[in-house]
Amino acid sequence: MNTSIVMLTAIFFPILLGAVLLLLPEFSERNRLLAVTGAGLVITGILAVCALGGGGEMLLFSLGDKMEIFFRPDDLGRIFAVIVTIVWILAGFYSFEYMKHEKEEKRYFGFYLMAFGVLLALDFAGNIITFYLFYELMTLLSMPLVLHSKTKEAIMGGLKYLFYSLCGAYMVLLGIYFLYKYADTLNFTAGGTLNRELAAGNEKVLLVIVFFMILGFGVKAGMFPMHAWLPTAHPVAPAPASAVLSGLIVKAGVLGVIRTVYFLFGKSFIKGTWVQTAWLILVLITIFMGSMLAYREKVMKKRLAYSTVSQVSYILFGLALLEPSAMTGALLHVVFHAFIKVTLFLSAGAIIYKTGKTNVDEMTGIGKEMPVTIWCYTFASLALIGIPPASGFISKWYLATGALESGTGIFTWLGPVVLLISALLTAGYLLPVTIKGFLPGADFDYKNLQKKEPNFWMLIPLIIFAALSIFLGIFPNPLTEYIKAIVYSL
Repeated sequence: MNTSIVMLTAIFFPILLGAVLLLLPEFSERNRLLAVTGAGLVITGILAVCALGGGGEMLLFSLGDKMEIFFRPDDLGRIFAVIVTIVWILAGFYSFEYMKHEKEEKRYFGFYLMAFGVLLALDFAGNIITFYLFYELMTLLSMPLVLHSKTKEAIMGGLKYLFYSLCGAYMVLLGIYFLYKYADTLNFTAGGTLNRELAAGNEKVLLVIVFFMILGFGVKAGMFPMHAWLPTAHPVAPAPASAVLSGLIVKAGVLGVIRTVYFLFGKSFIKGTWVQTAWLILVLITIFMGSMLAYREKVMKKRLAYSTVSQVSYILFGLALLEPSAMTGALLHVVFHAFIKVTLFLSAGAIIYKTGKTNVDEMTGIGKEMPVTIWCYTFASLALIGIPPASGFISKWYLATGALESGTGIFTWLGPVVLLISALLTAGYLLPVTIKGFLPGADFDYKNLQKKEPNFWMLIPLIIFAALSIFLGIFPNPLTEYIKAIVYSL
């Protein structure tokens, strides 16, 4: 079969299947619902993998000059598509057990499948028009996952997510208007498409525009000052939804920033300007602030949400340095953070599902009750802190060395210092769960101890993600070399 047809099928099959689940009452029966959802996830994953191996492009339709909806996979998009496929399938199977204690499972799995296809479309998008279309759809289709429980807190969290996302999207839309006028094409092109002759004399305005686009996509990535939706939306969503929000949805904002800076305006256009300086300041504030707020937070899922605010800005910091080693570290952290943070959120979900405990202070002795779950949590925590040989060490090493080589003045040393402080705070807010969990002290009631591990639907994805968090740090070379090839092509 033609690769382009396979790619389109991978995108639209889960969208259509999800819509069918939502509309047809026949899928209200749970076993039938799970069978169709599981088959849909697996089939989409197979189609996505087949599409990754091909090239070419597929034009859907044209809206006019430079306004085409088409898909063209490139090496950067393939990285994001692989992460989406692995995480979405495994978190989906985890949901089979977890969603037993939630209502409206049909609605959840319907929107979950549709969001899968939309994220693949984002990764395969060939230009900013296509990217923006599916970026907006991603917001609309992922919002029901946030407000799933329909409590007052969940509805307010979903509305806040929607409001912030739309504000960011409008900033991006403003940038697209200017790109339409001053760029040779809106297609993603390594090195950028800005026409320097047309832009001559309008550089100041265009710098404002590219800054607006960075801020706009930064909303989804949780960058200060538009980060507040993350700690509101994550705690109210079901744990597997929180996991994919934190591991993948925020990365759509990262991908948007990369496409804007490296494939549309070109990094040479902003290097050394006030835009780069302001961007670096914002991401370093976000890294420190997110880590500090996570350290002070007592609610487990909210603590992990603040952690995401901090960790995703590690990625943005590497991109903002506009230096090859730093960008290599940023893309490595895209991969590593996805698996690590999904492990942490799914571990929190397993604890909530089996014990009902949501606060960190309640988890004394949890390692005795749920040893496999907490060991998975511990391995992921070590990786996020950056302790070798876990994966987070590799990405943070490239980020720090890239900063030192970037020639960005004060940021060459301030960046690594902030990363180090953030790593210490990360240890401070993650490891107490492990320490108190496995070493509860003499006052713990050992006599009435009961094992409360979740079943294999939840444990197997947890173990796989935890293993990836460690093994990708032990054997990083294939992925690192692949990413370096992308970086140096820009």
